[in-house]
Amino acid sequence: MKNTKEIILNTALDLFNSEGLSKVTLRTIANKMGISQGNLNYHFKKRDDIINTLYFQLVAQIDGDMSKNQNQAKGLRSLLGLPSMIMESFYDYRFFLLDSVLVMRENKKIRAHYLQLMKKRKSQFLSILEPLIDTQLLRKEILPNEYGFLYKRLQILSDFWISDAEITHSRLNRNMILEYSHLINQAIFPYLTDKGKKEYCSLVGC
Repeated sequence: MKNTKEIILNTALDLFNSEGLSKVTLRTIANKMGISQGNLNYHFKKRDDIINTLYFQLVAQIDGDMSKNQNQAKGLRSLLGLPSMIMESFYDYRFFLLDSVLVMRENKKIRAHYLQLMKKRKSQFLSILEPLIDTQLLRKEILPNEYGFLYKRLQILSDFWISDAEITHSRLNRNMILEYSHLINQAIFPYLTDKGKKEYCSLVGC
């Protein structure tokens, strides 16, 4: 059975996702739950306390996704499996992507952690590429910092795909994850060797 704190977090997440941060206050959450704001304040003094907790839940969920992916898949399959896994988690906490600028402007704790996290994610991404280069599935860099810049492009796509989906589709839904994960994976295709492209086609189709 869920405790009150978990119910508050789940209710807040549903409201943030459906209404957006600007329309959801502590009172909104309390009213949705049918409790007093004072009861809610016993668990979370400020709205930012809820947002911080949800943010670190998301980070932990993605860390788990990445660890699970590395344990279950190797080589190119591991790289191509990451986007859809991560985007599933992003969809669950989609308000962070839709209101990312607002969050980063107003929440210094999350902004500072996010900037450090991106350094970690870049290192993780490059470590996945190393064995692909060694096994000649991925070509070596031609331009300076080529794969560092590739990471940056993929990171931008990952962070803002849901904003594009919100704008260009009549209704946001989980089925869009497949479309955007293909978009991200195809950005990797030009960097593959002939051997890598053959494996890519066997895994996702061409």
